[in-house]
Amino acid sequence: MASFVLIHGAFHTGACFDLVAAQLRARGHAVLAPTLPGMGGDEAALRAASLEGWARFALNACHALCSESGGPVVLAGHSRGGSVISLAAEIDPAAADHLAYICAVLTPAGEDRAKLPGLMPSQPGMQAASAMVENGAGIVMDGAAALPYFAQLCPEDLREDAISHLVAEPLGPLSTPAEVTAQRWGSVPRTYIECLQDRTMPIENQRGMLALSPGTRVVTLDSDHSPFYCVPGPLADALEALAG
Repeated sequence: MASFVLIHGAFHTGACFDLVAAQLRARGHAVLAPTLPGMGGDEAALRAASLEGWARFALNACHALCSESGGPVVLAGHSRGGSVISLAAEIDPAAADHLAYICAVLTPAGEDRAKLPGLMPSQPGMQAASAMVENGAGIVMDGAAALPYFAQLCPEDLREDAISHLVAEPLGPLSTPAEVTAQRWGSVPRTYIECLQDRTMPIENQRGMLALSPGTRVVTLDSDHSPFYCVPGPLADALEALAG
């Protein structure tokens, strides 16, 4: 049995992984897909959230599952969640046996880190669909307006679910880069699960980040930015393969 800790991206909660988690559990694996502290909270909760706090939260989940199952631990992050798992691996490289980046932010080590902002796409439509809340402590996204970017290929019966779980995103972690080193973060095997039809993080941006982090394995899915809704079976297969 393997263990999977699944870290959601911006504006989402752990519920986005429900379909994938159910498939992995049905195959005998242990899964945690928590909602990061502060997500959707009031001003105090939003301001209290930090990237380091989230990274340590993810590490605690890895440690809990490892002690419970004793099997390999895969720490996966979607979208902004890539920064969370990167910093977690930098803090404690031994906590996870494999890192999985699901169309996620992949921060390179060393001087190439300065090139990352140029690979972050500017999406005017998404910016128009967002608004500050709680005195600037967080950002909310209009679900209907975000759907063409987040889940345009999502099955019709899951579209409502795809936007119903969107919540306020703390501004602090979103604007904090993960600083990683080749010696610590770079010592953990990692795989990038690229999504060909992604409109939030277009494939050229995903591959631009990959080019800055040589040694990263790649798995390709024909999916939008939400493979946990669009192709949950293939995503579960890809994650399970990493535990082997």
